[in-house]
Amino acid sequence: MTERVCVGAIAGAFGVRGEVRLKSFTSQPKDIATYSPLYTEDGSRSFTVRLTRPVTGGIGARMSGVETREQAEALKGVTLWADRDKLPALPDDEFYHADLIGLSVYDAGGALLGTVRAIYDHGAGDILEILGPGRSQALLLPFTRAFVPTVDLAAGRIIADPPEESE
Repeated sequence: MTERVCVGAIAGAFGVRGEVRLKSFTSQPKDIATYSPLYTEDGSRSFTVRLTRPVTGGIGARMSGVETREQAEALKGVTLWADRDKLPALPDDEFYHADLIGLSVYDAGGALLGTVRAIYDHGAGDILEILGPGRSQALLLPFTRAFVPTVDLAAGRIIADPPEESE
C-alpha cells in the first residue's frame, strides 16, 4: 500500500452547489490541489480537487463526486490524504509531521523521554507532544534547534534538551 500524508481537511460546505471549504495543511495552501487525487484516511474514497476561490477559513473547492450541499456537508471533518511520492522532497532541516510522530525521544544522556504523539502549531512554531513512561502528563517541547538539536529519521529517534522541570 502506498504511504500517504494528511494534507488537509474538509471544513464544511460552501454555497449550495456542492462546493466545499478546504483547510489546507500544506505550506502553500493552494498546493493541496496539485497532489490530487486526494483520499479519505481509510482510502475508501478518492477525489480530484479544483480550487475555486478564497473563502473565510480556507479555500473553496469542487471535488469530484460532490454535487450537492448535502453531499458536501456530509464530508465535514474528513481528512484528505495525498500519496507520499507526490509531495516535494524537503531540505535536510525540515520534516513532515508524519515522519516525526512515533519517533522515540531521548535526552542528551540517552534516557528515554517518550514518544512523539502529536505536533501542534499555534502560530509561534511547532510544539512536540511527547508521551513517556512514568509521566502523568505529556511533555510539550518547542520544536527548535535549542530544544531538539538532533532528528535522526533513519534511526527513528530524536535527541532533545528539555528545560528543567520546575518543582
